[in-house]
Amino acid sequence: MKAVMVMYDSLRLDMLPSYGGQEVELSNFRRLAEHTAIFDNSYVCSMPCMPARRELHTGRANFLHRSWGPIEPFDDSMPEILKQNGIYTRIVTDHNHYVEDGGGTYCTRYSTWECNRGQEGDPWKGSAGPVPENPHSGALSPKAPAGYRALFKRMHGQDMLNRRAHRSVEEYPQAMTFGQGVEFIRENAQYDNWFLQIETFDPHEPFDTPEGYISRLFDPDRLGELDWPPYAPVTESEEEIACFRNHYLALLSFCDDCLGRVLDEFDRLDLWKDTMLIVNTDHGYMLSEHGWWSKGIMPDYQEIMHTPLFIWDPRCKIRGEHRRSLVQTIDLAPTLLDYFGVEIPKDMTGKSLKDVILADTPVREYAVFGFHAGSVNITDGRYKLMLTAVKDAPQQYEYTLMPTHMRMRFDVEEMRKAEFVEGFGFTKGCGVLRIPCATKKVAGMPEGGALLFDLERDPHETRPLQDEAVTARLKKALGALLKENEAPEEVYGLYGVEGLDI
Repeated sequence: MKAVMVMYDSLRLDMLPSYGGQEVELSNFRRLAEHTAIFDNSYVCSMPCMPARRELHTGRANFLHRSWGPIEPFDDSMPEILKQNGIYTRIVTDHNHYVEDGGGTYCTRYSTWECNRGQEGDPWKGSAGPVPENPHSGALSPKAPAGYRALFKRMHGQDMLNRRAHRSVEEYPQAMTFGQGVEFIRENAQYDNWFLQIETFDPHEPFDTPEGYISRLFDPDRLGELDWPPYAPVTESEEEIACFRNHYLALLSFCDDCLGRVLDEFDRLDLWKDTMLIVNTDHGYMLSEHGWWSKGIMPDYQEIMHTPLFIWDPRCKIRGEHRRSLVQTIDLAPTLLDYFGVEIPKDMTGKSLKDVILADTPVREYAVFGFHAGSVNITDGRYKLMLTAVKDAPQQYEYTLMPTHMRMRFDVEEMRKAEFVEGFGFTKGCGVLRIPCATKKVAGMPEGGALLFDLERDPHETRPLQDEAVTARLKKALGALLKENEAPEEVYGLYGVEGLDI
C-alpha cells in the first residue's frame, strides 16, 4: 500500500471546476475530479495554518485547548505512527511556518523531510541594508497598532528579498516542492509501504506567480502589481480588487500545473491500482466577499471554512462521484491509518472516510470549527450557526507543554502566570501548563453575537436567519461536541452554553 497527499494552503473551493468554478481553466483539477471521490461538505476544524496541521497529525480538534503551536509530547502523530509501524513517511514542503518556533516539531515526525525556503516573509535571504519597499502590498490601515505596522514592514520587505531568488518557474518554491515529490514517486514506485506528503504554501498570499502565468491569463501591463491583500476590511477600488483576485487566479493556475505533474506520474506508473491520493487544503480565503480580505478577523464565512477535498482509494475504486456526508480535517489521520491497516488511537475523534467514499455513509451529524478563544461554528450541512464570545466571558487559557507562538516563545510575563494543572484524557496522564490568554474579538459581530444561515437556500450567507428552534438545536449539539472533545470549563462560558442539558 502506498499513499500520496497533495496539500495546498488557502485553496478556495468555489474556484475549482468540480465545485462550479469557472473564472479560470483548471484542467488538472478537472482531471483530478474524474479520478476521485469529491467531498461536497468538507470543513476545517481548527484555524488557521498550524492548528489545522496539528489536526492532520492527531485526528482531534485543536482550537478548544490551544492556539497556534507545535506537536505536543502527548500527541498522537499520524506520520509518526505510520513510521513506527514500518511505513516510510516523507514530507516535501515550502510551508515556511514549519521552520518557525510554532511549527518546529512537525517535519521531524516523518522518516525524512525537505523544506524549500522563500515563501511570504520567510527570513531567508539576507541583507543588512534598509528594508525594501514592497509595491505588491495592499495599504495598511493607519489605525493598525505600531507593533503590527513594524511586523508588516519587516515581512513585506523580506518578501521582496526572497522574490529576487525566484528567477525561473523551476526556482519557485512550489515548483521545487512538486519536483522533489515527483522525484520521490519515480524512485520509489516499485516499493511498498510509504506515504508521501507534498505540501505547498500556495495559493496563500502573497500571490507571487511566475511571469508566464500572468501573461497567459491577463494583460500584464493592465493587471497591476498588487498581489498581497491586507488582513482588513475592503477599502480598495474596483480595479485594485480585481488586481488582487486576478493574481490569486494566476497563482491557482500555477497550482493546477504542478498538480498535473503528480497526476502524470500516477498515469505513467499506473499508481491508481495501489496508491491512495488525497488532495486537500487547510482553509480557504476571503477575496473581497462580504467586504473582507484574508481570514481570521471576520465572521467565519464559507469562503474560509468550507474546503475542497478529493480522495482516490484503490480499495473502493470510486471516481468522479460526489459525496454529501459531513467530513473534516480531523478525519484524514484516521483515514490514512485505516488504509495502511494500522490501529487508530483511541484519542483520535476523527473517523476513517472509507465508508463515506464507498457509499456516502455518514460519520457525523454535526461539524464544529473555529479559532481558539475566539469564534466557534457548528453546522449540520444545511444550517450553520456562528457564535462569538459573550460579554464578560470567563478567562480563557492555553493548555500546553510546548509554550511557543507562531514565531516566538511565550514571553516571560506570560510564563509567570502559568500554572501546572491536571491534564485531559488525551494528554495520557501528563499534566499541562495553563496559561492565560486574551479572548479574540470577531470584527463585524457584536459581543455574544450569533449568525444563523440556511446554506441550502442562502449558500453565499447574505441573509441571516432568525429561527429559535434551529438555533437551540445547534447550540445543544455544540454543547455535546464540547463535552466529547473534553473542552475546558471556561469554553462553555465563552459561548454561553454551560447550562445546557447535554
